[in-house]
Amino acid sequence: MHPHLHDFFIYIASEKGLAHNTLEAYQRDTTAFVNFWEVQGITQFAQIETDHIIAFLSHLHGHQYASASICRALMALKVLFRFLKREGIVPSNVTLYLDSPKLWQLIPEVLNYAEVDRLLSQPDETTYIGARDKAILEVLYASGLRVSELCSLGINDIDDTFVRVMGKGRKERLVPIGVKALAAVDHYLNFREDSEHQKALFITEKGRRIDRVAIWKIVKHYAEEANIIKNISPHTLRHSFATHLLDNGADLRIIQEMLGHSSISSTDRYTHVSSKRLQEAFHAFHPSNIRF
Repeated sequence: MHPHLHDFFIYIASEKGLAHNTLEAYQRDTTAFVNFWEVQGITQFAQIETDHIIAFLSHLHGHQYASASICRALMALKVLFRFLKREGIVPSNVTLYLDSPKLWQLIPEVLNYAEVDRLLSQPDETTYIGARDKAILEVLYASGLRVSELCSLGINDIDDTFVRVMGKGRKERLVPIGVKALAAVDHYLNFREDSEHQKALFITEKGRRIDRVAIWKIVKHYAEEANIIKNISPHTLRHSFATHLLDNGADLRIIQEMLGHSSISSTDRYTHVSSKRLQEAFHAFHPSNIRF
């Protein structure tokens, strides 16, 4: 056990006057938090930032923890970091401004791995529409694009390693793409007799660029076919992309770069990551490359 965590347990048992069940829950939650980050090489509380708190809570949410359990875990971490700050173990309390309203904005609905696999297996790839829809779903999940970014993709925006995305504020970024998504796009393009003349990557049966409403209907349709009862949208695949990367050990700042966010934490920090490291992290951690 981490020595500071042992001291914290003594503190809450002797000074906080917590009920026995609450005491045990706080011990479980804080131990789980420490173990979660120790596996990823973060062994000192002074290394923890607000990003890490959010990542841990998102991990719980992605594993179907109840809202009450996640709120309790947040409260346990708040008590822990107040204690660590008082003892001079950390320079600041990273949970100080992390309140529940902000938390729920940062932890949206996500799909688990089985639900993703069911969703992506629904389209009939022997038809033009099925092949197109399969490619759309694969790209949404494999690269975490916003639906507007997906709609604006051109045929030349995807190569063997990256998707070139024009994000908010006309800011361009490169996002790695996995082999399964590439294979789905290539298969879809085999149905496109006019592909060399059509600039848009995803088009309707009439040859027009597909729009956000159509993508929303596609996701809803296949979610229903896959018996997914969660209220999902194209954005759910983006959140699932980020959550699954976190679950598999990817650095939060790498995910921020992939998503095109200035930050996904309350600290509003942004760290640029090189394209090489983006690609390495993507292929190492994203489950789209290890699904069978």
